[in-house]
Amino acid sequence: MTASLPSPAARSGRRSLKSRLARGEQLHGVLLRLPSETLVEMAGVAGLDYVVVDCEHGPADTALLQHHLTAAAAQGIDVLVRVGTSEPALALRCLDLGAAGIIHPHIESAQDARRAVEAVHYPPLGTRGFATYSRAGRFGTVPAAEHVAASREALVVAMIETERACAAAEDIAATQGLDAILVGPADLAADCGFPAQGVIEGLTAEVHRATRAAGRSVMTIVPGAEGARAAGRAGAQLVLCNMAQVLMDTFRSLAAPEPRGSGSAGVWERRRPGPGPA
Repeated sequence: MTASLPSPAARSGRRSLKSRLARGEQLHGVLLRLPSETLVEMAGVAGLDYVVVDCEHGPADTALLQHHLTAAAAQGIDVLVRVGTSEPALALRCLDLGAAGIIHPHIESAQDARRAVEAVHYPPLGTRGFATYSRAGRFGTVPAAEHVAASREALVVAMIETERACAAAEDIAATQGLDAILVGPADLAADCGFPAQGVIEGLTAEVHRATRAAGRSVMTIVPGAEGARAAGRAGAQLVLCNMAQVLMDTFRSLAAPEPRGSGSAGVWERRRPGPGPA
């Protein structure tokens, strides 16, 4: 008889992202488009709650994703995966590898949202193909009932990225089984013809209102620490920093010359090249 083995989260004493959201916690993570297990580990060591591996605008290789998930498990940090399309088989593979949830792009309607939920959950909640001989099922060592119970903790996040989707926000947010909504500001701006920033902010605010009214969590993507603090004050429960922008801002600050006489200590100062070693 196969013994019941605890899930990775249970073994480490961690609660799932879904249960933490239900308790009203605010969770902070980073969006990773650059393939790097080391960055995933660093995020865990730094104390972040989750990493989003972007398989839409970043590499969509499942073997590479498995390396990132393994690194995350070693440091006790959860991984959400943004898939490139609404194809259920993609969500299934990511979840079988051990992802804590799926971010579905291009959700335009309640019907799209329902399909997204179904792709993540096993029957009767969804249509996900059942398998326990996977990383998520600990290679067949977890009883089926326990594996199904653990799968119900997977997060389902819908991305709203068009004006049409914004108009359908109330219907999308009302979808049973949906956990959170993320507005994609870049795609939304492109869909609206790159209007004034206030237009995008207004549409985003309307989506956030609909999200909260339906009892779902707001996920917000921000450029850095200052934006993260502002999003937190505004009530976002899932705050997501764009890692590429954080790194670029850091590199630019290091490349910028430090004004002479500023008195700053420990800051690199651009100097003229010396004569080199003798």
